Amino acid sequence: MKIAISSKGNNLDSELDPRFGRCKYFLFVDTENMDFEAVSNESIMATGGAGIKAAETVANKGVNSVITGNIGPNAFRTLNAAEIKVFTGASGSIKEVIEKYKNNKLDEALNPTAASHSGMR
Repeated sequence: MKIAISSKGNNLDSELDPRFGRCKYFLFVDTENMDFEAVSNESIMATGGAGIKAAETVANKGVNSVITGNIGPNAFRTLNAAEIKVFTGASGSIKEVIEKYKNNKLDEALNPTAASHSGMR
């Protein structure tokens, strides 16, 4: 299964970034063999629409699920429309988060968990 994780770094030892739309990287991971691709989040500095742009980036990679700390309403709606499951409240290293995902220890979000523009610095 291919998943996307919001990350502060570009490898599996990196920490999860709690912000979806403005995370530094997305790690696209095949949970079967742990192959991964790190992609810089081009929407990190967007003045608006960062969540939608980030969600489109993730959806275009063909993932089944997204794991993050929090997600805003626009990104959530975009991922929901693409039939991508969203898991929020995650923390720790990317490796730890993947293990939690594999062991069904993450909560699937049924609604956004952050307000619009909450990830802006």
